[in-house]
Amino acid sequence: MILPNFTPSELDDISATWVPEMLAELFEKAQRVDELTQTVELKSEVITSLKQRIQVLEEALRLSRNKRFAPSSEQSGQISLFDEAEVESTIALDAIADEAALDSDAYADLDADTTEFDVIEPAKPKQKPGRKPFASNLPREQIFITLSDEEKAGAVSTFFTKVKEELDIIPAKVRVLEYMQEKAVFLDTHQPEQARRIIAAPLPKHPVPGAMGSINLMCYVLVSKYCDGLPLYRQESILARYGGELGRATLANWIISLARPLQALVNLIRDHQLAGNIIMADETRIQVLKEPGRSATSDKFMWVTLGGPPGQSSVLFEYDPSRSQDVPLRLLEGFHGYLQTDGYAGYNAACISNLIIQLGCWDHARRKFKEAQDAQPKPKKGKPHRASKADHLLSLINTLYMIERQIKSLSAAEKFQQRCQRSRPILNKIKAYLDDNRQKVPKDGLTGKAMTYLANQWDKLTIYCTNGDLNISNILAENAIRPFVIGRKAWLFSDTPKGARASAIHYSLIETAKANGLEPYAYLTHVLKALPYADTVEQIEALLPWNLKK
Repeated sequence: MILPNFTPSELDDISATWVPEMLAELFEKAQRVDELTQTVELKSEVITSLKQRIQVLEEALRLSRNKRFAPSSEQSGQISLFDEAEVESTIALDAIADEAALDSDAYADLDADTTEFDVIEPAKPKQKPGRKPFASNLPREQIFITLSDEEKAGAVSTFFTKVKEELDIIPAKVRVLEYMQEKAVFLDTHQPEQARRIIAAPLPKHPVPGAMGSINLMCYVLVSKYCDGLPLYRQESILARYGGELGRATLANWIISLARPLQALVNLIRDHQLAGNIIMADETRIQVLKEPGRSATSDKFMWVTLGGPPGQSSVLFEYDPSRSQDVPLRLLEGFHGYLQTDGYAGYNAACISNLIIQLGCWDHARRKFKEAQDAQPKPKKGKPHRASKADHLLSLINTLYMIERQIKSLSAAEKFQQRCQRSRPILNKIKAYLDDNRQKVPKDGLTGKAMTYLANQWDKLTIYCTNGDLNISNILAENAIRPFVIGRKAWLFSDTPKGARASAIHYSLIETAKANGLEPYAYLTHVLKALPYADTVEQIEALLPWNLKK
């Protein structure tokens, strides 16, 4: 190619004319490229964010389907899956060390070719097959099956032998108790014949004076509703079937009226509970239709506390329309021990005010990782399952529970020693893995939320290793509140705050009686017959469940 020959002046003219235009064009193109680059980066961020959002929604959808159609169990099995070989090795070595400490009670099998780690617990002794015998304290009636005179004619002797036992029941029966009061008439010999003096035998005291129901019937109503979950409208129809015509409004009035004399007993139980060293607490919703200042559909709450000194277990319910920190401040006033909760921040003020040591619940932490595990997509056919971070942490948490099951029967001092030797190293592994991987998962995903909960509650979750008397979870409080939750499904709501508070009192006495090994109906019957005659604190103290079981 032959370039044209330009004179210097022509070159100067060309430079003065074309170069600025070329530079302007290049600058404009560079700006356009920058704009397009920014647009691409922005759209890439949006696409990445949308992908993460889609993953979170798909995860939530899978969890919803699992909760709806899968068996409702939190058991995660004994097989733990790991996706890091070094983690497998360390856990296997720890399991071998634990095996030596437990005299071969626990074993760990590690397959080097797979990412599968099996935690095998000691085999429980097999129960002998056959029916269990009936309790020895049940009343027994002997039925003699005799031979006829012709059949035993010529026998040297006869005897009876027990060949079988049958459990029998006497159906409920309604009756009317007619109180016939004896009266005596005295004549005054020093007065005219019209002067007479009449005395009458004193009537037995009743906790609800003037009521047309006996104490036995009232206790039957209480136990049926608060222990067996029978709402009053069903009890009304049951009594009518037996011939007792009583409206549910009458039954409801009895429940509220009985709560007044029983409040003193619940107050004493509260004092004993606060004197203990450990309290477990939980709360659940209740619908109260006529709570002043609140709509009928708004949430109100039933609080439960479980604790007490050794040998004086108590379960106390308390109704309050609020879930604020003022309720724990009132319920825990004067308590200075350990408080175990699910991590709800409403308890923090009470713990700070009363110098209470707050204890976390591993059940709630494990439940969140179990939900993340359940929401994982199923592996495609022919492809091996790659363990997730939720799988890994859930496996370590299950190891903590395995240790607790193995040391369940040990003393508090032995539990403390075993936790220091065995649980502490597992906790250190959980913390290290949590710190390394917390930022690698979406925060709004189930695994991210589980990790956030675990990190926020970590100090509280490790407290149980400092005292052998403490529990790894708050399951006892959840079990204590379960009868209320089951009953709520039947009776649905309380009409007034008085009814809700009365329910709390009756639940407290029934569950405390059960916690001390007493039959609720027998306990309530004894209490309601004796309480009207109790004039001193000592006499009321004698009616506490742990004083009656002696």
